[in-house]
Amino acid sequence: MTNDKKKYGVYIHIPFCRQKCFYCDFPSFAGRERFMDEYVSALCTEIVHWGQAVKAGETWGSPATFYIGGGTPSLLDSRQISRLLSAIAEGFGSIDDKEFTVEANPCSLTEEKLRIMKSFGVNRLSIGVQTFDDACLKRIGRLHTASEARNAIKLARQAGICNISADLMYGLPGETLKQLQDDLKEMLSLNPKHISVYGLQLEEGTVLYRQMEMGRLELPSEEETEAMYDLIADSLPAAGYQRYEISNYALQGFESQHNMSYWQDVPYIGLGAGAHSYWQGARYENPADIKGYINRIESENFSWQLEEQLGQKQHMEEFCFLALRTRGGISSSAFRQCFGQEIDDVYANVLQELQSDGLVEVDKEGVRLTSLGMKLGNRVFAEFLLD
Repeated sequence: MTNDKKKYGVYIHIPFCRQKCFYCDFPSFAGRERFMDEYVSALCTEIVHWGQAVKAGETWGSPATFYIGGGTPSLLDSRQISRLLSAIAEGFGSIDDKEFTVEANPCSLTEEKLRIMKSFGVNRLSIGVQTFDDACLKRIGRLHTASEARNAIKLARQAGICNISADLMYGLPGETLKQLQDDLKEMLSLNPKHISVYGLQLEEGTVLYRQMEMGRLELPSEEETEAMYDLIADSLPAAGYQRYEISNYALQGFESQHNMSYWQDVPYIGLGAGAHSYWQGARYENPADIKGYINRIESENFSWQLEEQLGQKQHMEEFCFLALRTRGGISSSAFRQCFGQEIDDVYANVLQELQSDGLVEVDKEGVRLTSLGMKLGNRVFAEFLLD
C-alpha cells in the first residue's frame, strides 16, 4: 500500500456454531448448518463486490489486515474454506505478508483445513482454548477437550502457521484460583505468541445468565475473581508476554495488528451476516439473520445499514476510551490531528482528577492507564463521556 492510500482492515463473519457457548451473545447460531453452502456463496459474492469497489477508488489501497471471525470459522468444511479464501484473493488482491487471522475451535480444526489456509496466506490463528479443565469446559458449553486444544496448537505449527493466539477465560463457574494457576502453567508450556484473557461477563439472553436468574450458577466471589485478575496480570508479563491492551498479552512483535486498528480509530469493512463496519465516520451493520442476509445478497443489494453517524462529540469520546485500552494510550498528537484541539482543552479537569486518583499517567506524549487504571478501566472510560 502506497503512502498516499488510507489504511483499513477487513473483517469477515462466519455465524455458524455446532453449539452456542453458554456465555456467548455474539451474532452466531447453532443448528443452521443447512445454510452453510448458501451462506458461503453469498459471502463470496459480497467479498468480491466490496473488494473491487474499494479498489476502484483512489482513496484506499489494499487492506492492511484480514480477520475471519465468528461464530466458528473452522466449522466450514475444506471446500467452503477454499471458496472463501479464493474470493478474498479475487476481491482484494494479493494478501502478501499482511496479517491474516482465522478464529478456530480445537474440535473443528483439521490438517486439511490448515493446509488450505496456509496455501492462501493465512498466517495467524486465534484458537479458543478458554480453560484446560475438561469439567469447566463442559460447564461453559464448550465442545472441545483440553487434549484437543493442545493438539490443535500442535497441528497448526506442523502446518507452518506458528503465529498462534490462544484465548483464556477466568471467573468461570466452579473455578478456583488453583485451577487458573494450572491453566496459566499449561498455557505457558504451549508457548503461543499471543494470549487473550477475558473475565466472564454474564450477558442477558445467554445460558449462564438464565442459570444465574434461576439461582443455579455458582461463580467465584468478587475477592476470588480479583485475585485471578491479579494472578494473570503478574504471571504473563513475568513470562515475557507484554500487556499491550487491557485483555491482550503478546510476545514482542506479535501484537494483533487487526485488533489494534479497532483501538486506533482505523476504518474497517465488515462482511457477512451481523458484521459491522466503521467507514468514513459512520458505523454500519449487516442484518444478523442468516437467511435474510443470503436473500439480500442474492438480490444484489450490497448496501450496508447505517447504524450511526458519528458526530464530533461521540467520535472524540470513542477515540479516547478505545485508545486508552492500549498500552500506548491516547496520543496527544493524534488527538490534535484528528480534532484540531489539544486534549487538555477538552479534558483538563478529567485528566487532573484521574491522575490524582492514580488511574492515569499524563505527559507531553499523551495519556495512559496505570496498572490500577487497567483494573478499573470502565470507571476511567466513563469519565471521557462528554455532557
